[in-house]
Amino acid sequence: MKNLKVLIAKPNLVLVTQIEEVPTELGEPDCKLIEPFELFKNDKGEYNLRKWPEFTDQREMKIHSDSIFTILSPTSWQVEMYKKLIK
Repeated sequence: MKNLKVLIAKPNLVLVTQIEEVPTELGEPDCKLIEPFELFKNDKGEYNLRKWPEFTDQREMKIHSDSIFTILSPTSWQVEMYKKLIK
């Protein structure tokens, strides 16, 4: 999966998404998220992924890199779940 990462973003948001750096003018969004999903814990204490943001069907968006605390590699579980969701 090309550039699939786990993003810990502001405020307390964890996303599993493909991410690309975007050349831009100073002050413009410089990261493109492709097919982002939020990692959350359900009522049973199990982790799941859900479409993010929930209020739109848009599946690519740009954000500012300063909104990201850190970028991590996904676990094998996250990769498999992500692949199922984007089919």
